[in-house]
Amino acid sequence: MNIKFMEKALSLAEKGAGFVNPNPMVGCIIVKNGNIIAKGYHKTFGGNHAEIEALNSLTTDPRGATMYVTLEPCCHYGKTPPCVNAIIESGIKKVAIGMLDPNPLVAGKGVKILREEGVEVITNVLEEKASKLNEIFIKYITTGSPFCLMKSAMSLDGKIATKFSDSKWITCDESRRYVHKLRHRYTSIMVGINTVLVDNPLLTVRIPGFEGENPIRIIVDSKCRIPLEANVVKKLSFARTIIATTNENNNTEKIKRLEDMGVEVLILPSKNKRVDLNILMKKLGEKNIDSVLLEGGGTLNYSALKKNIVDKVNFFIAPKIIGGSLSKTPVEGDGAPLVDNAFLVDNMITHRFGQDIMIEGYVGKRRID
Repeated sequence: MNIKFMEKALSLAEKGAGFVNPNPMVGCIIVKNGNIIAKGYHKTFGGNHAEIEALNSLTTDPRGATMYVTLEPCCHYGKTPPCVNAIIESGIKKVAIGMLDPNPLVAGKGVKILREEGVEVITNVLEEKASKLNEIFIKYITTGSPFCLMKSAMSLDGKIATKFSDSKWITCDESRRYVHKLRHRYTSIMVGINTVLVDNPLLTVRIPGFEGENPIRIIVDSKCRIPLEANVVKKLSFARTIIATTNENNNTEKIKRLEDMGVEVLILPSKNKRVDLNILMKKLGEKNIDSVLLEGGGTLNYSALKKNIVDKVNFFIAPKIIGGSLSKTPVEGDGAPLVDNAFLVDNMITHRFGQDIMIEGYVGKRRID
């Protein structure tokens, strides 16, 4: 077995980012006599799985070959037939798997079938990398709730806007391009009503080659204050818009007008007269929304952290100092009463985008009471 072939399969899988949700990204390499004879990846939701793409591209007899696949081959009928059947019929003698499929419909059954048919199977090859690649899928398939990434751009002194709400642009072009790639990768983007009122954003993807691949726009608006002329309301040809409001909101006429315009309105139970974010995430999961890119302001970000819905953070830090006690910060609310009560961030790594630094990490157990 050669690790480099699994690394190639993982790189191949990455090409499906933003196109296969809520399915996992999967890459596949077929190797014979030390040479790659076929490769494939899962390209679109509902399309061929990576293994089938690779098998269909063969121009050489695969009997006796080794398949490197980043996720356990499926063994059930879904939108496509089981991949294990095609692998067995091909005569491939060995399958190296990046990680077992957490989907209860598979979960080791694919490996069992292959072994019963005489195929040698090696599991957990570069498992950590394979798991990180599909962290969105793993969270969604095991909990039914979307994976949530909180993204925030700030100055060196932790300000996301001046006291006059000016924030364009704190970070550099390279950082903003990466954020648009995130928008493409994630199924939805979430902001609070204040962001809409202040910035009137489109919340779309604006990078060459990805035009038209826009996330679903989710607006948390407990009192249904959204203007009917807001871009996310008027310009539905760009993307779907979902407004989450509360059942204490009596503005039924406005809700009807929004729905008549094509906006989806979710009326949810309130928690202290605010949208209950835990219930909202469950409802989004029921709509096959597997991932949320949270681009909120300080109030929504704090609520999301306190409700324990945030899985990961990307904080972009620019070499600028804004200052001011009235300037906006990425996480507001009441905050932690003591340092020991702070939200913990684990497994942090840094990336460089131009002059900016991006800190990435995973949110640990909630500590604020």
